[in-house]
Amino acid sequence: MVKFYLCPRNTASHMIEIIRLYFPLLNAVQQGQLLQMKELYEWWNARINLISRKDMVHFYERHVLHSLSIASFIRFPDGSLVMDAGTGGGFPGIPLAILFPEVQFHLVDSVAKKINAVGEIYTALGLNNVSHECNRIENVKQQFDYIVSRAVTSLPDMVRWTGGKINHQKILDPEPGIFYLKGGDIMEETKSIRWKYNIYYLKKIFNEPYFETKLLVHLHKT
Repeated sequence: MVKFYLCPRNTASHMIEIIRLYFPLLNAVQQGQLLQMKELYEWWNARINLISRKDMVHFYERHVLHSLSIASFIRFPDGSLVMDAGTGGGFPGIPLAILFPEVQFHLVDSVAKKINAVGEIYTALGLNNVSHECNRIENVKQQFDYIVSRAVTSLPDMVRWTGGKINHQKILDPEPGIFYLKGGDIMEETKSIRWKYNIYYLKKIFNEPYFETKLLVHLHKT
């Protein structure tokens, strides 16, 4: 369990210190953007239910750190294009865009008031590597190197909705595919998937109890 406290516990500054322990290469600008996120989300969440209001007290652990967990296992190549499918309140796309300023992120959600608020948030954060689209995932026309998402639907549906939107012709490391954050037992879901997959257990990286049952699944064709 992380016990390195420079600030009062449960404050935004304290949580940034915790995140910095897991991601020590964060620079001052990135830390400032992560710190600013809480204030922006509190303002917007009072007007639009971007995330569960009872979750705001756990904002950095359950939303920001959970989103960044993808980067504990992989690094997106500079210049690559990533779609956040069903971004909801902007997760995991916005935290990842802060961490990877040289990667382009396209945030997609079918709920107009949410995706419009997300656009206001990343603009306020000064993120020039983010765009957004109000659309159903399956109707997006663009091609991407990677898809990221957080428990939007079952694994088979995610592959069906987004698999055709991945540019498999590129030679990249990691291999183009889907990085999907899920929880609990997913073995039943994997039985009907023809793609290959790797499962990463977040509890191996993060000591916080929230991550005990959380998984990252990398779905790829070869």
